[in-house]
Amino acid sequence: MAYADQKAGPGRIVAIAVVALLHVLIGYAFISGLAYKYVKKQVEDLDTFDIVEPPPPPEEVPPPPPPPPDQPPQSPPPVVTPPPIVRVQTPPPVVIQSVTTPPPTYNPVPVAAPPAPPAPPAPPAPPAVSKKAGLRGNPGQFFGRDAYPPSAVREGAEGRVSARLTVGTDGRVSDCVVTSSSGNSALDQTTCRISKSRVRFTPAQDAAGNPVVSTYPLSVTWKLEDQ
Repeated sequence: MAYADQKAGPGRIVAIAVVALLHVLIGYAFISGLAYKYVKKQVEDLDTFDIVEPPPPPEEVPPPPPPPPDQPPQSPPPVVTPPPIVRVQTPPPVVIQSVTTPPPTYNPVPVAAPPAPPAPPAPPAPPAVSKKAGLRGNPGQFFGRDAYPPSAVREGAEGRVSARLTVGTDGRVSDCVVTSSSGNSALDQTTCRISKSRVRFTPAQDAAGNPVVSTYPLSVTWKLEDQ
């Protein structure tokens, strides 16, 4: 048995040395890792702060010197109280709003047309004539040579004048209207002038025999050769 121990001695020593070396390496690695983690954790947990220098103490102001003995003590100046501040409540600003008023709408009211003026009354119908007006005498004697207008004589004017005479209830001619001219105004005007001033009629009568106004046609021929 002792021989066996002596024979196995060198190999055992080598194994022990190898195991010891492994333990040393593992322990170094373990210690190095733990130390690094520990130091890192301590650095992270370390609180940092800034050091602020305190301000310097205020300087002490020396008290005022006492007044000299020959001067009376001065009284402190009176305390002036400022007047109270009176807050005047200002009215709110007036806001002028422009209001646009729409133009008024007017509904047209239909206006009735004024009634037509009444028609003028119709002139009264002329009274029925039962007897016509008649000439008194020969009217040709009033249109003789002495009645020929001088202007027509100088011009040699001749012609026939037809007129409508209005005969009043007194038998006198109240109106004369030329219905057919002779072509010469002097002959036309002379015919009406002589009819009103010289020609006389018996007035027309109605059914009761009362004189009424009527009309009468008159024709006068003016000729120079017969004069």
